[in-house]
This record gives sequence, C-alpha cells and structure tokens, in this order.
Amino acid sequence: MSVVTEVSSDGQKLTISVKGRFDFAKHQEFRESYEDKELSAVVVDLKEATYLDSSALGMLLLLRDHAGGDNSDIRVVNSSSDVKKILAISNFDKLFDIS
Repeated sequence: MSVVTEVSSDGQKLTISVKGRFDFAKHQEFRESYEDKELSAVVVDLKEATYLDSSALGMLLLLRDHAGGDNSDIRVVNSSSDVKKILAISNFDKLFDIS
C-alpha cells in the first residue's frame, strides 16, 4: 500500500503517509483515506514521497475542502527540499502548515 492512514487513539487526528510517487495514480487511494472520517486535525506525512505533481496539489486542496477549508487544521510534514519548493511556488504555504 502506498497511502497508509493512522487515526490517533483519541480519534481526533488522522495521519496520512504517502510513499513513492504522489501523483494521479494515488488519487483514489488518497481520497479513500479521509473520505468517511470526521476530521479535526490531519497530518500528511511526505517523508517517503519521492515525487509530487499538480494532481497531488489538487488532492491536497480536496482534502482541505473536506476538512473545513479555511477552518481546517492540516499539516504537511517531512517534505523533502524539492517538495517544499513545489509547495512554496504553488503558495501552498499560505493554505497549509508545512514543515
């Protein structure tokens, strides 16, 4: 599995870990990772992501909308320097807490 999810013991935080290429091939799997869950906080862990394209950016926006838009609490963590550049160029640092 290349998209792995984990819910905290209190049920308040969802962690989505993406492994390998984060592209359109992961669209369905990524959406299913959060689709039926009530989300108060989400962490997207990109530690093992090797690539990110425009469809991945779209998937992150869909997650943000599902989690409450401007009121959502989504952190993107463990990004490589290349992925951080892509997120910054796309102004995603204004929409997400990126570390």
